Amino acid sequence: ARVLERELGKAAYRVAPLALGSNTDPWQPIESQYRITRSVLEVLRKWQHPVTITTRGALVERDLDILGAMAAQGLCEVGVSITTLDAGLARAMEPRAPTPQRRLAMIRAMSAAGVPVRLMMAPVIPGLTDHEIEPIMAAARAAGARVAWWSLLRLPHEVSALFQDWL
Repeated sequence: ARVLERELGKAAYRVAPLALGSNTDPWQPIESQYRITRSVLEVLRKWQHPVTITTRGALVERDLDILGAMAAQGLCEVGVSITTLDAGLARAMEPRAPTPQRRLAMIRAMSAAGVPVRLMMAPVIPGLTDHEIEPIMAAARAAGARVAWWSLLRLPHEVSALFQDWL
C-alpha cells in the first residue's frame, strides 16, 4: 500500500483503472491475517482511483464498505468467476475455492452494496461445462450480476497433458 501510494503521488502518474486479481486472487486465505488487499483498496479509495477486480474469494465481502463507497463514485467493479453450478464438479476442479452457491451469494452481497458485478465464466470446457452457460448466466443475473464474460478452455503446451490426466 505504501509503494502504491507513492506511485500514485508521482507527478508523471497517469490514472488508468488498476486491475486486481488478473493473475491471482487478491483474497487468498492469508489475506484475512495480513490485510494487504484491504490496505491497497484503502489507498485507491483515498486517491479516488478506479479499480477492476477479479475474484472467487468470499473474503471480498469483508471489504464491501470500501468497495461500495468506491462503486458509488463509479470507481469500482468486481468480477466473480463461476465455472459450474455443480458443487461436486466445482470441488473437483477448484478444490479449495468457494462453492458455486457461495459465489452467487457473494454476487448478491456486492450487488446489494451497489458494487457492479460481472460474471466471469472461465474456463468453459466443451463437453463438461458448456451445457451450463445459460443456467450460470441466469443464476448470476438473478443474483445481481450486470455483465457476463466467458473464456473457452485453452490447453497450450504442457497444460494439455496435465488437463487430460486430470480428466
